[in-house]
Amino acid sequence: MMEELLPESAVAVESYGDDWAEGASLYPEEQALLTRAVQKRRREFTAVRACARRAMEKLGVPPAPVLPGERGAPQWPAGLIGSMTHCDGYRAAALARATDLASLGIDAEPHQPLPEGVLEAVALPAETGRLDRLAAEHPAVHWDRLLFSAKESVYKAWFPLTGKWLDFSEADIDLLPHPGSPGQGPSGRLRARLLVPGPLLDGRRVEVFDGRWTVQRGLVGTVVTVPHP
Repeated sequence: MMEELLPESAVAVESYGDDWAEGASLYPEEQALLTRAVQKRRREFTAVRACARRAMEKLGVPPAPVLPGERGAPQWPAGLIGSMTHCDGYRAAALARATDLASLGIDAEPHQPLPEGVLEAVALPAETGRLDRLAAEHPAVHWDRLLFSAKESVYKAWFPLTGKWLDFSEADIDLLPHPGSPGQGPSGRLRARLLVPGPLLDGRRVEVFDGRWTVQRGLVGTVVTVPHP
């Protein structure tokens, strides 16, 4: 699901269920983070890092620990950028060489309506209006969940470039469905207009993040990639 959303310069590895957690091992410094973790957290942590290490192998990079840094953002080996996501029954990691992309963010969510009150907390009025129109035109898609996922991917791409928090209200996201949505399910593009000063890349201010989305296998998947200027 994720790799079809990414540019050719990036790789993704994903798993459905927790099978990968069974035979996967952790580095001692990763294991040390789980001393008080419940079993569900252990399985998620292990499975998503198994995905990350297989993605490193696809790029020809030796497997390495993936430890959480500031605000929990994964710390990648030198020369790599990437993102991880997990939800019930799904784990994924996406990586690219830092020379090929400036940043990327991925997110997966169950394709279900958001819990009551969440949309009001994360959506701007303009976004809510667009969601209403999309829901009328494409009622099979849970657009509220898709918007939430897109906001998560935008943040995951933003934070490594800035080291700063980005509030839900600080990016205005437009979800653009592909006509006919060919393939396994509905799909399209997303565009996030940053409402705060964006990151500086080679002295140029980035004001818009672009990405793609899909709905398949009971999941919503979103990807945001930030190219070099």
